Amino acid sequence: MIKNYFKTAWRNLIKSKVFSFINILGLTIGITVCMMIFLFIMNEFSFDNFHKDGDRIYRVMRGFENEGKIRNVAYLSGPYAPALMNDFKGQVENVVRINQNDNLVAIGNQSFHEKKVIDADSNFFRFFSFPLIKGNPQTVLQNPHSVVLTETTARKYFGSIDNAMGKTIMMDKDLPLKVTGIARDVPSNSHIEFDLVLPLENYKSSSWMTTWINNAVYTYVKLAPHVKEAQIEKQFPAFMEKYMGGDMRKFGFHFTLSLIPLKDVYFDDAAFDGIKHGDKTVVYIFLSVAILILLIACINFMNLSTIRAAERSKEVGMRKVLGALRNNLVWQFIGESVLLTTISCILAVGLFLVAMPWYNQLLGYTLNASLNKLPFYFFLIGVITIVGFLAGSYPAFFLSAFSPIQALKGKLRLGKGGSTFRQALVVVQFSISVFLIVGTIIITKQMNYVKNKQLGYNQVQTVVVPIDNNDIYKNMNAFKTSLQHESKVQSVSLMSGEPGGFFDGHMFDVEGHSEKWNSRTEFADFEFVKTLGLKIIAGRDFSSMFPTDTTDAVLINKTFATKLGWTPEQAVGKWIQNTVRDTARRRIIGVVSDFNFQSLKNEIDPLVIAPNIDRRVALIKLIPGNIKDGVALVEKAYKKVASAYPFEYRFLDEQFDKLYKKDLHQQTILTVFACLAIFVACLGLFGLASFTATKRFKEIGVRKVLGSSVKDIVVLLSKDLLKPVLIATCIALPVGYWAMDKWLQNFAYKTSLSWWIFVLAALLTFGIAFFTVSIKAIKAATANPVESLRTE
Repeated sequence: MIKNYFKTAWRNLIKSKVFSFINILGLTIGITVCMMIFLFIMNEFSFDNFHKDGDRIYRVMRGFENEGKIRNVAYLSGPYAPALMNDFKGQVENVVRINQNDNLVAIGNQSFHEKKVIDADSNFFRFFSFPLIKGNPQTVLQNPHSVVLTETTARKYFGSIDNAMGKTIMMDKDLPLKVTGIARDVPSNSHIEFDLVLPLENYKSSSWMTTWINNAVYTYVKLAPHVKEAQIEKQFPAFMEKYMGGDMRKFGFHFTLSLIPLKDVYFDDAAFDGIKHGDKTVVYIFLSVAILILLIACINFMNLSTIRAAERSKEVGMRKVLGALRNNLVWQFIGESVLLTTISCILAVGLFLVAMPWYNQLLGYTLNASLNKLPFYFFLIGVITIVGFLAGSYPAFFLSAFSPIQALKGKLRLGKGGSTFRQALVVVQFSISVFLIVGTIIITKQMNYVKNKQLGYNQVQTVVVPIDNNDIYKNMNAFKTSLQHESKVQSVSLMSGEPGGFFDGHMFDVEGHSEKWNSRTEFADFEFVKTLGLKIIAGRDFSSMFPTDTTDAVLINKTFATKLGWTPEQAVGKWIQNTVRDTARRRIIGVVSDFNFQSLKNEIDPLVIAPNIDRRVALIKLIPGNIKDGVALVEKAYKKVASAYPFEYRFLDEQFDKLYKKDLHQQTILTVFACLAIFVACLGLFGLASFTATKRFKEIGVRKVLGSSVKDIVVLLSKDLLKPVLIATCIALPVGYWAMDKWLQNFAYKTSLSWWIFVLAALLTFGIAFFTVSIKAIKAATANPVESLRTE
């Protein structure tokens, strides 16, 4: 019986090649997209799940109040860890601290600037489950002069893992380290990334290891079994008062502590840290789009199966006369659907493997999910079962309900009910397509708006050079001076962070205000305003003609002046004092016009620009002309002061791609998926047009004999098919407006939802649908009427 069903199913597939091709192609695309999304979601939700006792590991977060909101950051100072172990005995089982770093590593005559270096406590490899190929987790970081390399790093330095053990590398030219262990490469689903791990003990004298208020390290705790995070968090206020109460009152801060589970760290993108984070919104967008595209493919199958009912009616009638029960027929048609889905799944796996390199490139990392794992097989079985039953259920029940007498007489009529249902399914298909097109257009428009918006500073032809090693830090003034004497260089400024980069928050005492004020800070030299092309709207800029500016002066932005209740002119001359950095008050000597120094997702924050020493980056403004020669000059000056380090630079206007990387990925993905959605929907529409043209073949011949033109016949065939597309457009446009308006709320500065966007989406959809229908309609309209009427 089952064998007979499959034989019949296979014959039907071969017999109706066009319909089979449309169904298989649509389902293959839908399942491929689902497969991509499934592996992406598996990877996203698998972050950090490989650590033993991971459910008991938490990252300690420090909260502070900013404009009435509590904001959490991941950085703590070194003393927190021993204090937590001491004060929570029996509740906190273990603690580990991690400091992210980048260093110069020298092996003989070779040197490498490594960006993924972490300094960690000696229990790092016992605390976390990063497996060691060589070395003992108990002792591998016990000696301060030891280092653990990943297997890839070991091969890069020494050619093989075995050659690496026991060898010595030089860190930053003054710290010899012996290779005591080799770790497996860090999986892509880990929020902690490293190529080298060395003992934190080497930095025990640093201020961030000894002073409570200087924060620089991540602190992780492992709670004892049966201890809940709420029990610990309840005791944190007393803990903070004990160790930080005096400092908080002195400097005007109010810090809180909280715990975040290890499994949630990756999705905690609100935390200010330097690690990679995921976005659950993107995950849900991916998931929704995958389901919608698969739904479109299923609707194609249902529509094309039901419109072929008349062709298969005699088969159904004959089976019923020969004794087949309705139940048998239902399972036969569902079996056909499952077979079709299985073929599509096999093709989808092949298509996925071909598209995998492009997909990894789009995501920005290699998926850590394998096709040869049990969850993937469960996924395929689930798709075959669910899609097979979902797509096959309606046609199965519809076809099996035919009257055998009517079917065998050839008098079967599909009725208006079936036609209405098919049109409703087409409405659903094209509603999804129009919605995705609207989303794509608006995201593209917003990204273009962000990219082209005037940010309030001049970012063109500005080279950014990080001050990220001891050589350049010690010689940064010599580096700056040598460049200032070059004719191709307009200006040079050393600062704590470039626009789009690092801007720390500090508390300030302000004249005329009893409360302390929080503001972003920029620590920069006197050329900051000139190099960025900022506009002074009140007062003056820093000047070497006023030597006391270094210790006595600050600039603020217009936003800060406004928040303090001053006009720019009133702000000039007022005093202000950084509660941590300054020992004396400074005078506001000028107010700069507001500029977007952060992402356009944020409103402009208050900003204080002060000449305090904190230099992390150099900005070199080049004279318009030959950029290549200008960069060569900068490299030459860099090599004079930091020859041991590779010269690394970027352009300031490239910050756009860095700031909006996730949004650009969403834009690309949504564009691809929108195109796939409308392609699959049009496949179904093409199938419906083919059926309509075939069904009305003789009618078209009669109309042509009676004088109808090709245009009249095309309009006749197209209008009924395009009616559901028009309805779908009317439904999808307001839904698209609502959804994209919500998405735009993520941006403080956003494009307008112009009427033409929705008109364009409607015209695109309608135009593509009309083109699809017209292909078949024109072919039918231009056919010789003799062919259709000669049997009459």
